[in-house]
Amino acid sequence: MLTSMLAAAVLGVAASGGVHSTIPAPASEATEPDTVAPLVLTRRQAVDRALARNPQLQAAREQVSQARARVWEAVQLPDPAGTYTPSSKQAGLEFDVPFPDKIRLAGSSAHSDLQATELDYTSASQHIASQTAQAYNALLVTTRHEDDFRNAVKLADDFVEKTQDRFAGGTAAQLDVIKAKVDRAQAQNALIASQLDVSNARAALNRLLARDLGAPLQTADSLSMPDSLDSLDRLRTLAMQSRPDLHSLAAQQRSAHSVTNLQREWWLPDLTVSLSRDMSQAGPASTETDIGVGVPLFFWQHHKGQIAEAKHYESQLAAADQDLTAQVEEEVRTTYATAVTAMQQADYIRNELLPETRRAYQIASVSYGLGGSSALDVLDAQRALIDAQSQYADALGAANDAIAQLQLAVGAPLNTATSGDNHE
Repeated sequence: MLTSMLAAAVLGVAASGGVHSTIPAPASEATEPDTVAPLVLTRRQAVDRALARNPQLQAAREQVSQARARVWEAVQLPDPAGTYTPSSKQAGLEFDVPFPDKIRLAGSSAHSDLQATELDYTSASQHIASQTAQAYNALLVTTRHEDDFRNAVKLADDFVEKTQDRFAGGTAAQLDVIKAKVDRAQAQNALIASQLDVSNARAALNRLLARDLGAPLQTADSLSMPDSLDSLDRLRTLAMQSRPDLHSLAAQQRSAHSVTNLQREWWLPDLTVSLSRDMSQAGPASTETDIGVGVPLFFWQHHKGQIAEAKHYESQLAAADQDLTAQVEEEVRTTYATAVTAMQQADYIRNELLPETRRAYQIASVSYGLGGSSALDVLDAQRALIDAQSQYADALGAANDAIAQLQLAVGAPLNTATSGDNHE
């Protein structure tokens, strides 16, 4: 009867779901070698590849497997101990039988710990996804800067040609030619620096994708303006429902409560069953069965020790839950404000600053070609245009980064599409 109760307790904990993982296995792509040809990825594809191959997540998956194994460890029965004395021809078998409810509570605690570990894996996956999206954005921004500086070199070459023509025609001073060449050299130097930035950004993204840092990689998406966001109140509610660290802490609290209840059952007796067989006498061997029961005597040790520790740990987790809830709300508010501001800045630069700087440069360039404005006017207008283009690329990158950070703070997809942007 006692054996059947123990078996039911063990099977009940196993059947409750404690040994079934909710963590998906790594995609088959994770074992495919990188090709020599440049890898072209969209932002979504880069995130999916990082989730399948990133070594930090591989380590987290192993932690989940360890927690799953600890569920079985918590409900397993002690191995019996056997003895045999050759001189007296006596054999014995002894094994401990824990009280069934203690096995149930230990399994319940381990199952809650497994849930917390799985939720920690989900949180780690969201962090890797956010980092990958931001690394992808950084590569887009540096690539846009490289294109802008390459265009700046073309504009500088064009201005050098114009100053040389005017100098040859006697309508410009030689100083204008020198200034134009200096400006071209500065543009060329900025282009060289931007190429290093692109290389570093590509290496950072490759690291998250678990690829060789120098492996060729190209982006399939363009640097775009995100669409409008949901209301702050809706995102706050969604965060409270979705954040895996909140659910992980709740699972830890359930585990701690099971441990407290387990410690309170110190007075429930565990059994020690021993079987002995005497084969020294002639005739049929005799068999004896002994059952030992622990005597719960020193009750104050349990109340002041294990039970007190378990209760204080529950109180600690309750305080941590209160702080984490406030932290989640603060993160949502902060990242939401950052995203709104970044999108407003990018929108202003696109609709106000860029058109004016382009118009100013066109006027100055045409006027200089007709012998009107000075070389200094053209150079100032050209620098203002390149600077505005650089600011716009940075603003777009900041807006997309803010969306990735807001999604991480909410703990769920925001369902924000991006609108294409034609960049001249």
